[in-house]
Parts: sequence; C-alpha cells; structure tokens
Amino acid sequence: MKRKIYNKLLQWKKQWNGKTAVLVDGARRIGKSWIVEEFAKNEYKSYILIDFNNVRPNILELFELYLTDLDTFFSHLSIFCGTKLYNRESVIVFDEVQMYPKARAAIKYLVKDGRYDYIETGSLVSINHNVKDIVIPSEEIRLNMYPMDLEEFAWAVGQNMLYDFVCQQFQKQQPLGQALHRKMMEVFRAYMLVGGMPQAVLSYVENKDFRAVDAVKRSILALYRNDISKYAGRQAPNVTRIFDRIPGMLQQHEKRFSPSKIKQGSRSRDFADAMFWLDESRVVNFCYAATEPSVALALNQDDAKVKLYMADTGLLVSMSFGETDLEQSGIYEKILRGKLEFNKGMLTENVVAQLLKSNGHPLYFYSNNSRENAEDRMEIDFLIRKTPATSHYNICPIEVKSASGYSLTSLLKCKKKFNRHIGTLYVLHTADLKVEDEVVYLPLYMAGLL
Repeated sequence: MKRKIYNKLLQWKKQWNGKTAVLVDGARRIGKSWIVEEFAKNEYKSYILIDFNNVRPNILELFELYLTDLDTFFSHLSIFCGTKLYNRESVIVFDEVQMYPKARAAIKYLVKDGRYDYIETGSLVSINHNVKDIVIPSEEIRLNMYPMDLEEFAWAVGQNMLYDFVCQQFQKQQPLGQALHRKMMEVFRAYMLVGGMPQAVLSYVENKDFRAVDAVKRSILALYRNDISKYAGRQAPNVTRIFDRIPGMLQQHEKRFSPSKIKQGSRSRDFADAMFWLDESRVVNFCYAATEPSVALALNQDDAKVKLYMADTGLLVSMSFGETDLEQSGIYEKILRGKLEFNKGMLTENVVAQLLKSNGHPLYFYSNNSRENAEDRMEIDFLIRKTPATSHYNICPIEVKSASGYSLTSLLKCKKKFNRHIGTLYVLHTADLKVEDEVVYLPLYMAGLL
C-alpha cells in the first residue's frame, strides 16, 4: 500500500546522505516495518533487515564483540545474512529496535563510520521504556508515522482519480457536484468504519466483509491492551481504565477527560502518569484546550482541560459496539448507508481529529462556559494555525457538524471576540463545499487538506 511517509524517507536519504540515522516511530500495527522494507528494497542496491523481535544469537553477538572493529562487524553481518553490502549504496534496517537497546546505542558509531545508511523502527512507549544504561544517539532523527489517512485509504481502494479531483476542488474552493460528492462521502464513511490500520484496510480491500475487518481491529485492540499490561507497570490499571472509557467520554456533550468519571473521588494528578503513558503510546490523540485562540497555541495550552480521541477511528467503532451487535445487527452496513441513528458526532469529530493530526496539526480546542456573559460562552471543536504566520489573523476555528441542521453561534461569537486573531472560519459538514458570509463550508472528507 502506498504511504506518504515514503517521500519523507526519500527526503531524509537525499538531505542527510548518511550523516544521520532515521527512526520511524508510531503506534503498533500502523505499517512501519512494511514501508521501511519497501523503501530499502526500492531505493538501495542491497539491504539487511534485522528484526530484533526475532533475531538469531549470532547477530546479537556482533553487537557485543565487534562494535570497536567495524570491518569485522560488517563482514560477519554480511555473511550471516547472505547479503553483500555496498559502500554508500546499502542500508541496514533495525526493526523493532526497542527490543535490543544496545543496537540503538550503536547507531552513534555506525553513523560515524559512514559506510551505510541506517533506518530504525519502533513504538515510542517501548523505545522509551528500554533506554536504561544506553546513550540516546544524537545522530538520529525521528519521523512520526500515523495510521493511513483518507487519501492513502482512497489509493488503497482504487479511488485515486476521485481524491485527486477532491484536492483540485479544495484548491479552487468549488463544489464537487451532487454525484461525485455522494460517491466521495461513501469512501469517507467506509474509511471512518474501517479505519487506517493497514491490516484492516487490506482485509476490506480483499473481502469487502466488515465482519472480517472487525475481527482484525479487535485483534489489534487486544494487542494494545497487552502492551498496557506489559509496559505501563504500576500505571497499567489506570491506563486501562482511561483507554476503555474513551468511547463513553466522546459520547457525552462535554467530551473532556474527567478523572471523577474514571474513578469516583479521583483527581487529575492521580492519572498524570497514566495520561503521559497513553500520550506516548500514540494510540490516543490528545486535544488540549487553549485559553486564547492566538498564534502561540502551545503557550496558551491548558493541561487541565483535554479531550481524548482514538488515533484510529476504525478502532473506536469496534470499541463502541459489542462484537455480537456488529455481527447480528448489521451495524456497519447501516452506518455506511446513513441508516442508523446514534451519536454520529462522536465518530465524525474523532475522524477529523485523526486527519488533522496526520496532516501535522497539533490538536487544540477552545471552550468558555461563562455564566456571567452569554457572548463569551462558546465551544470551538478545533483550532489550527495557518502558515506562514502573519501579524494578525493566524488562527482558523473549525466546527464539525455531523447532522444536516446546525447553528454557527459559537463560531460567530469566536470571530467577534477574537477578531484580530481569527482567520478563515471553517465548518466541516456532510454537504458539498460552499463559501457563504465569510464562512468556508467543507465536506468532512476535506479535513485532511486543511
């Protein structure tokens, strides 16, 4: 499957020319190992992949004995793997590098040697978990990888031309037209249900069977829960409580994380370590409140007010419904055709968060529940910063609307109160693109183009 991170790896190879290694990190099962090996196959004369999750003892012995004698290290490695290495034309891949921290520490010496390129993959939680007694190499840059976004999903299901047209219309700010809009909304709903985990997407492409897709997603969720038990240590019970409550929190009108709803009588500090672990796991996207929608969103971040979105909306769907319900009631098909009444806002807001995050936006929202002044009372789903920054009008507020009937009260209040900071007003909705009264109405499937 085509992945956008491939181009980022190409840029790294060209820009750094062996002067740094690259670490591709992200949540489990998002396709890191696969895309890195594809890159190694296509862009180098030869490659060696060392999977530290399943590695032979004689390979590990090389790191113990020969890091001070790299000629012997490379000659033995080449023989053991049956692959000839070429100076500046070969790459060595350390897959699941967190399983053997000494290999990660060796990057410093291997990069300095300069003969070959080095790519590492790993999960951030277990990478940071396994750093005891090693020096983190400064000769390493990181690339964040996410589940497949909507464009990558469209490529996978053979809708390249349709998505290219979506991009053209977004640039021109013109509607797609009724027939193509309806077709793209079908692709969007399928993406929302299947999600962006490559294994689930592959199952959907091959079988078009949502039950098979759901089984894949539930196996991934089981893997994540196993990781919590394995790596979260004493925080595992709290991490599990938060993780399992995410669908419930997103169904509420007030979607913010509330410690007392996780465990009665608890406070934010009781879950601080668990929240840190979840943030690093990349399984959850954190969206923080901004005290003011100004260009310095990070400086205005209110850590006490946070929403938790699942990093993959397809996984959220499987978490939200019982396995029996999905199979016996045909829930997938009903959602796909818009025939099921439930809190669709939960899924649409989550998928927008997912698409914004994968496009490089840190997630922020604005909320003011003032009882004194009705003009101050508003809730803005997302705030994004436009680039490049200018002296004024840097922040674009986004409202997500899953139903056909809605008001723009909060959006207009935000524009009025923070006029000097506010740029384009966006509404993401189920209808086609239109521009009206200084508001840009975009179909939901254009969220990832902002």
